[in-house]
Amino acid sequence: MEFQRAHVLSLPELHAQLCALRDSLYAAEAAAVDQIAAVQPQHRSSARNLVHYVAIRQHDLRPLQISLSAYGLSSLGRTESEVLSWLLTVIETVAAMLEGRHRHEIWGALDSGDLVLERNTMATLGDVHSSADRDTRIMVTMPSEAADDDALVRRMGAAGMDLARINCAHDDETAWSRMVNSVRELPGDVLVAMDLGGPKLRTGPLEAGPKVVKVKPTRNDQGVVTEPARVRFVLEGEGVEAGTTEIETVIPVRGKLSDLRVGDQLKMRDARGRRRKLQVVAANETAVVVTFDRTVYFETGQQIQPGALDAITVGELPEVRQHLLVLAGDEIRLQREMSPQPAHTTRVHRIGCSLEAAFSDVRPGHRALFDDGKIEGLVREVTPDEIVVDVVRAGAAGVKLRAEKGINLPDTTLRIPALTDDDRSHLPFVAQHADMVNLSFVRSREDVADLIHELEQLGADRLAITLKIETEPGFMALPQMLLEAMRWGEVGVMIARGDLAVELGFDRLAEVQEEILWVCEAAHVPVIWATQVLDSLARTGLPSRAEVTDAAMSRRAEAVMLNKGPFIVEAISALDSILSRMGGHVDKKRSLMRPLASFDLS
Repeated sequence: MEFQRAHVLSLPELHAQLCALRDSLYAAEAAAVDQIAAVQPQHRSSARNLVHYVAIRQHDLRPLQISLSAYGLSSLGRTESEVLSWLLTVIETVAAMLEGRHRHEIWGALDSGDLVLERNTMATLGDVHSSADRDTRIMVTMPSEAADDDALVRRMGAAGMDLARINCAHDDETAWSRMVNSVRELPGDVLVAMDLGGPKLRTGPLEAGPKVVKVKPTRNDQGVVTEPARVRFVLEGEGVEAGTTEIETVIPVRGKLSDLRVGDQLKMRDARGRRRKLQVVAANETAVVVTFDRTVYFETGQQIQPGALDAITVGELPEVRQHLLVLAGDEIRLQREMSPQPAHTTRVHRIGCSLEAAFSDVRPGHRALFDDGKIEGLVREVTPDEIVVDVVRAGAAGVKLRAEKGINLPDTTLRIPALTDDDRSHLPFVAQHADMVNLSFVRSREDVADLIHELEQLGADRLAITLKIETEPGFMALPQMLLEAMRWGEVGVMIARGDLAVELGFDRLAEVQEEILWVCEAAHVPVIWATQVLDSLARTGLPSRAEVTDAAMSRRAEAVMLNKGPFIVEAISALDSILSRMGGHVDKKRSLMRPLASFDLS
């Protein structure tokens, strides 16, 4: 129901409603007494406050807040960290106004919850190692190359990394071990967090594409060649892989490159059968550089004829990555069988689905989303081996659906545990090497209890637990999962905003991430703000305006996570600067009034 602006309550009415609100908190605490008693002693006050916060947010407080503000009193808008103390203080103040007396001493400290959150943050996320002007930590995802590049890890640490995140869905224990060793050698106590992969709901493989590399010259707007195409032929087996660099494209070949000289002309038919001429502009024993001004498709096994000399054969090239072109109105048939499917552009598409539980749990009418929500469909039919999805949205020009892309089923309750067999096999390594374990796909208190049981069996009581909130069930069950997690030692929450946006809809993301921040503040649990923070900067070296603003808003969390990219060091430095600047302006929901040097009336 739409909120209607209420009239200002009289003081007796205001006092009565506040007391009724207080009694509801007492009742909620009594109902949750067993859950509160089950948490560790250091979390007991936090568990009690979480119960109070959830109880108070069952009420529409807006009419009450208008009346409180009209009398110049606290509107209960900053009560998260100490709900009952704030409420009792306001009740006492209203009672004093009613009775015409001075207010009695405030019941309970109003900042004790903030102090508990600060203590828990330090215990779970460690200290800030870079700037003295920020207290928000920076978590960075380790790229695969960090396993063999100590210098990269040192640069990341120097730029401001406080926590290193290793994703167990990638690489292996040997690589993880090298990453951990590099992080442990950094100055200070940079912590290591390891993400468990969780159940993988992904599209299956597509049949291999042709082994072809396209190379074309640079042309101006009139189609005139302004810079010829440039290719470096290298002898196959020299350890140089095919690929495109900033300067040229590398093509492995077999043959006597040593016979070629600058000025030689090579002839060939490309993969399309087009005649092409290549000019040698540089040559040595193991490599030859050629240029040309017409597009060429190089193909594995292709013959290149250097005049009267022996032919050169194109070596092994990478397969062209295949896709299904999906349009609105198309049909996607998800297969239980994970064998590679043919790639085509017909209106009926078949592709594997990596999670077998989907075939027993999904129902007709459920939504199915693909590739971070780029494709949306409705399930029309389910058989033991196939899920038929009618596509209702796929962009104006269609979407290229590839292998290993995410599938989201936001309406389906998947009856699978958050911990997979792979996760359980990784836990001994995590317990031995990490400071924190991030639980993916967590949706219930049973998932949390399962992880705690596994850690107890390993004697890993020093390991902190972070709950990754990435599904609607996980979001809805957050208070219950936090109470369960408080049976353990240190606890945190990660807002996995990418999957949440797909699951809940992008229009709800801003609202949901705020609610998660509030609930976690009430539980005195630190929050990691994750997914696509300064993503363009990390990938391309240039940030977008929107992501800079997003990074500034992330200051309200206790940590911010950056993903990997070729410009990750620059992204860390930029985030360190943004968080430092915002530290004087924002603390949770509170705006801070530091002196402003920007404005001067004189």
